Amino acid sequence: MNSSALSDTLLDLIRLQPNAEKAVAYLTQQADAYQHQPTQAVFYRVFTAIPRFVGKQTLTVSSEKAQEIKALRDGFSVEGWTLDRLARVWWLLQLSSDDQAVYFSTIENLFKAAEMNELAALYSALPVLQFPEHWRFQATEAVRSNIAPVQDALMLHNPYPAEQLDEPAWNQLVMKAFFSDKPVDQIIGFQERANSSLARIAVDYAQERRAAGRSIHPELWTLVKPFVTEANRAELETLFSTHGL
Repeated sequence: MNSSALSDTLLDLIRLQPNAEKAVAYLTQQADAYQHQPTQAVFYRVFTAIPRFVGKQTLTVSSEKAQEIKALRDGFSVEGWTLDRLARVWWLLQLSSDDQAVYFSTIENLFKAAEMNELAALYSALPVLQFPEHWRFQATEAVRSNIAPVQDALMLHNPYPAEQLDEPAWNQLVMKAFFSDKPVDQIIGFQERANSSLARIAVDYAQERRAAGRSIHPELWTLVKPFVTEANRAELETLFSTHGL
């Protein structure tokens, strides 16, 4: 991933938003100041202050710009973001990764102190942070969260989980999405990372719902279908009879 090119593209997208002149001026001024005084205190201050200076309106993104972003970072999407979230992700790209220890501590401290919208921005940024394997623990923390915007930022339209989470953590994310009524079709890698353990969990969950007289989400079948055998076909035909085999 070319972080510099992605940074430029995201700043261009900010510039394209209605009445964004002041937002762009603020961000570029702060970036210049940070380059001259690259302290954690300055970085944190700007990260926290961004909404006051750039606003929180929902982004307008052309299909061309969306494709340009995905070309720079496969699977990366800003769909449904607000301007302050985009600006915060852009700001994270201004952090030098030359000193790995400083890079880690700066971002880890943001995670520890962040409020809801800041956390959503941080989890949205996982696909574009350096040293992607380092942030796996942070990703699993979001899976455990019960804060909907934080869950959405990690689970939906985010390539990081499918790329980096191990199988147990991935399975937990997918099932948490079902439990919390997320649009699971927006989970990147939902079909590609189907596995036998997840299929067993999905069957158990479907059986619990059937026993309780509740509906069974049709996408559970997507997880189970690759692992249907002659031995379990009859049972699964009955369980998922409303969805076809």
